[in-house]
Amino acid sequence: MATETKTKKTEKTNGAVNGKAASSLFEAFDATSGHKLEVVDPNGKVLHPEWMPDISDELLVEGYKMMRLARIVDLKAVNLQRQGKLYTLPVNRGQEAAAVGSAMALRNDDWLVPAFREIGAYMWHGWPIETLYKWYLGLEAGAVMPEGVNSLPTSVPISSQVPHAAGIGHAINYKGLDQVVLCYFGDGGTSEGDFSEGLNWAAVFNCPCVFFCNNNQYAISVPRELQTKAQTIAQKAVGFGLPGIQVDGNDLFAVYRATKEAVDYARTGNGPVLIEAVTYRMGAHTTSDDPTKYRTSEEEKIWEPRDPLLRVKKYLLDKGLWNDAQETAWEESCAAKVDEAVQHVVGLGPNPIPELFEDQYEHLTNSLEEQKADLEAFLAWQSRRG
Repeated sequence: MATETKTKKTEKTNGAVNGKAASSLFEAFDATSGHKLEVVDPNGKVLHPEWMPDISDELLVEGYKMMRLARIVDLKAVNLQRQGKLYTLPVNRGQEAAAVGSAMALRNDDWLVPAFREIGAYMWHGWPIETLYKWYLGLEAGAVMPEGVNSLPTSVPISSQVPHAAGIGHAINYKGLDQVVLCYFGDGGTSEGDFSEGLNWAAVFNCPCVFFCNNNQYAISVPRELQTKAQTIAQKAVGFGLPGIQVDGNDLFAVYRATKEAVDYARTGNGPVLIEAVTYRMGAHTTSDDPTKYRTSEEEKIWEPRDPLLRVKKYLLDKGLWNDAQETAWEESCAAKVDEAVQHVVGLGPNPIPELFEDQYEHLTNSLEEQKADLEAFLAWQSRRG
C-alpha cells in the first residue's frame, strides 16, 4: 500500500478546512440520527424550505428535461430488448432523480464512476446517447468515452468500481488537483468486500470521493432487510470515519442539495462522504428478471405516486416554469433524438473483432497479442469451413 501523498492546496484539521466548520447539513442529518433529508413532497410542495438548495430556475428545468430524456432512452431500450434487438439490460425507471440530481452537482472535469443504472447521470456528464445504445448492443465502443468526458464505463460486477473510484481520488490528491469523484453502486453492493476496501482506502487517504448508494430496495431479488442488518446504508459511513447522509432519492431537490454539499466538502480537502438515496426500482432488475416473484403489486402501487418525474413536473407547473405544450414538444424532440441514435447504432452491425482489443492499453501486452492472433486464426478457420 502506497502511503505517500502530495500535500493538497488546502489545510485540513479535524473535519475543518482552512478554519471552515464541517457541513451543517451533515451535522443535522448525521447518519446515526435516523433522519432523512426531504425537501419537496410527492405533490411538488416544498416541505422544508430551510433545506432548499441554491438552484436556479434554468438549472432546475434542465435537470427535469434530462430526467425526461433518460426515461425515454430507458423505455426505448426495454422495448427494443423485448423485440430481440438488444441484449439484457438494467431498467432505470424510477431512479431518474437520484441519477440526474447527483450528477448536476459535478463540474465538467470531475470524475464519474458508474454502476449500470444511472442513464441520466451519464448523459448529464457528457455521454452521447449513441454510446449508451452501443453498450446495450454489446459493442466495445459503448465503453469508450468521448475526449474530455471524465467517466469510467459502466460496471456490471457488483461494487468492483468502488476501489477504482478510491484510486482515482488518490491520484487526484497525488497530483494536487481539486477534482471530485462521484461513484455509484446499489444497496446490495454495500455487502461486498470491494465496498469496504474502497471506502476504507478513501477515508484513510482523505480521497475526494462521494460514494452514492442507490438504495432501490432490492439487491436483484433480495430485499434490503435481508442482505444487511444495518438500519440504514448511511450508517455504514460511521465505521469508516466519514460523514453519511440518507436522502429521499426520488426528490431531485434533496439529492442535489446533499450531493452538492458532499462534492464541496470533498473538493475542499475533507475527504469522502457516503450518500444513501432511498428510491425504488419501478421496473425489473434486468429484462431477464421477473419482480412478481419477489414483490407484490400492492408495494409497487405505493411507489407509483412517488415517481420522481411527477414530483418535479408538479413543482415546475406550480411555479409557472413549465407547461403542457413544452412537455409535448420536449418529448417529441427526445423521441426523435433517440430514434436517430438507435437507427445509427443498430446499423453498425456486429462488433468488429479488432475493437475487442482496442482501448485497453496504449500497447497490447504479449498475452493479449497472443489472444488476438488465436481469435483471428480461429475465425479464419471457421470462415474456410463455411
